[in-house]
Amino acid sequence: MPHVTDTPPPEIQEDLAGLERALDECVPPRTIDRTLLVATWNVRAFGGLTEKWVSTGDDSPKRDLQSIHVIAAIIRRFDVVALQEVKGTLKALRHTMKLLGPNWGLLLTDVTRGSKGNDERLGFLYDRRTVQPSGLAGELVVPREQLDRRDITEGALREQFARTPYAVSFRAGDQTFILVTLHVLYGDSADARTPELRAIAEWLDEWARDINAWDHNLVALGDFNIDRRGDERYEAFTSTGLTVPDDLNDVPRTIFGDEDDEGKFYDQIAWFTADEGRPALSLNYRESGAFDFREVALPRRGLSRRSLSWRVSDHYPLWAAFEL
Repeated sequence: MPHVTDTPPPEIQEDLAGLERALDECVPPRTIDRTLLVATWNVRAFGGLTEKWVSTGDDSPKRDLQSIHVIAAIIRRFDVVALQEVKGTLKALRHTMKLLGPNWGLLLTDVTRGSKGNDERLGFLYDRRTVQPSGLAGELVVPREQLDRRDITEGALREQFARTPYAVSFRAGDQTFILVTLHVLYGDSADARTPELRAIAEWLDEWARDINAWDHNLVALGDFNIDRRGDERYEAFTSTGLTVPDDLNDVPRTIFGDEDDEGKFYDQIAWFTADEGRPALSLNYRESGAFDFREVALPRRGLSRRSLSWRVSDHYPLWAAFEL
């Protein structure tokens, strides 16, 4: 049986070299102590793995060793990556960690129990050479007092917090920042997502204004399941000042994006601008984007987009670059 750290077959090596060239063109290079590259990626059903270089139609799961090499190659381009949809089974993630090597660290929540949790975890992968945890980690829980505000009813919020957002503080150079990652429950209707998005926006706003907070650099990132810019979900998400960089306004989020005339705005990276009683992000924003891997991930296989989604993902990684 092949192992993920074995030398890949020649044709897979060629494919991976093409992937690296595509990454060179899309993602800015990392420079220690000068830049910070933060990414968020919903890796579809990131759990099981078939230990073959190329899975066949009879194999389950479809994710294979070449797919893990693709995922690791993409993650390696960033300093810290927020992961959504990590499953209870950690085989694929563990094999990814083996490829990334000892310089990479992992912070991970336990599985969210219950049917709404979908056997999912939230986590962060980070390069220890450029980013270190600075001591704070916790889950975002909205206090009871906030339930009475606006239209955030207790029943709606209980439904929406099936997957509790996860906050971790990191240090890069002399900058400390908190990343808050989440995967909003898709639900039976778009309207059902609005209360959670508004609650998260209000909670983060209060945290950023709190003079006793761990740090004022707050960045929210993850899969917010926002359909379109300007819709009710987007307005709830940005209602307290969270700002999405302009670079991300026209970036596709999923590999199916151009098949939907309306597009989707699911994944986001956002932070606060300056406001009375709340400082702005002290990290110097440079640029952001997404990486379209459709043509370069598994180019020889002739896969449909659906088949590709089960091997790599249905979402693109979204990234933002900052100067330190």
